[in-house]
Amino acid sequence: MKTFDVLIIGGGAAGLSCALILGSASTKSFAKNKKVGIITHQKSSALQNALLNNVLGFEKGTQGGEILAKGLDQLTNLYPEVIQIEKEKVTNIKGVFSNFTITTNKCIYTAKNIVVAVGPSNLFNIEGLMQYVIPHKNLPPQKERIMLKNNNHLIAEGLFVAGVLAGWRSQFSIAAGSGAQVATDILTQWNNGNHTMIHDVIE
Repeated sequence: MKTFDVLIIGGGAAGLSCALILGSASTKSFAKNKKVGIITHQKSSALQNALLNNVLGFEKGTQGGEILAKGLDQLTNLYPEVIQIEKEKVTNIKGVFSNFTITTNKCIYTAKNIVVAVGPSNLFNIEGLMQYVIPHKNLPPQKERIMLKNNNHLIAEGLFVAGVLAGWRSQFSIAAGSGAQVATDILTQWNNGNHTMIHDVIE
């Protein structure tokens, strides 16, 4: 059974952004021995059909599916210590902070922290999280989207939600920023409560 300090569920904009930020901190003393994993489920991501013309830094015609694939490659090439788990779907989450158990259709994992970053479909059916499901507050009611009740991304201690499932609108930049915010919240936790961001600079 694999054990993680953080296990991210979902390989869309929010999940990948969270993983990249956490990976970029791996050389810091407070994060050096932390084990981060991501279940890279992307099949249901809305990005698969997105055209990202209005995203800062993206060329006209950039497709969401292309960004999803490049994101996985970026994570592999820059931060290979982040463990990518492919072709698995989470079915059950139970436990509390520092002792969560995550069951997929293939394996069982344990984690101290969990980040849930899957899509807001009303078909959401992860056992152990259904009590937090409410109608999405920032999407049109006719879309029948859901979110998980949270306070600034925190559902319960050690249990985070990111992206559109956290209640944000479905814009790529917003979802990615939400995942990055959760990552810096976790880094702040690891860094004894000192507010923490990770920036690379040009030498």
